[in-house]
Amino acid sequence: MPLNPRITDWHGKRVWLVGASTGIGRAVAALLHARGAQVCVSARQQGLLDAFVREHPGSQALALDVTDAQATASAAQQLLQGGPLDLVLYCAGYYRPMAADALDLPELLQHQRVNVAGALHVLAAVVPALLQSASAGRAPHLSLVASVAGWRGLPQSLAYGPTKAALINLAENLFLDLRPKGVGVSLVNPGFVDTPLTAQNQFTMPSLITPEQAALAIVRGWERGVFESHFPKRFTGVLRLMRCLPYRWYFPLVHRFTGL
Repeated sequence: MPLNPRITDWHGKRVWLVGASTGIGRAVAALLHARGAQVCVSARQQGLLDAFVREHPGSQALALDVTDAQATASAAQQLLQGGPLDLVLYCAGYYRPMAADALDLPELLQHQRVNVAGALHVLAAVVPALLQSASAGRAPHLSLVASVAGWRGLPQSLAYGPTKAALINLAENLFLDLRPKGVGVSLVNPGFVDTPLTAQNQFTMPSLITPEQAALAIVRGWERGVFESHFPKRFTGVLRLMRCLPYRWYFPLVHRFTGL
């Protein structure tokens, strides 16, 4: 039995994808547009958003810096004036590799501002409207993109991993609170996806997939009504097993497999 209502028909669905100028967010926006959804893409870079709209006629662009709570609230209000939202995806993310011997406080805080505070700003702006929509008989959906880096500690993930762990816990709490009220909630935990963020990595990324492959896995998850999507399975499945190991086994294995 699915944990969320299945989304089987995207035609006419109003979807807002926050963090959709590149990478996974853009690929999801393109796929949903192709399936007939009314897509609005948001990110900081207006030029990239405008390029998306030119390539996907009928879509909408709404430039937004998620670290600005007031700007986020205003953007959501503007979008909701056009009607209720059927799906909101928070895909905005910030990543810089970091280890404790090169700790950088401004970078640590920037990860928190984008990955966690930005998500909270979007939630505050849309959850009341989603609840109102659910009470009117619709089945809105809220989805957060975290990462397998949030499952357990990983090398070079001192700044990034804790923010994604926060999103995982946040999504679980949102599901407990909102799903009984008719709002679907899902969590996306990607492995390695070929994006501008992962291009910074100086190590071999196992089972690297394209943003288009990631987008297909995410949309399939929504269509199946699952709570959590994690991919690629051959990589994330191993990590799921490793996250259950006692620390005395987990830490040596991580060092062995990453070489870090």
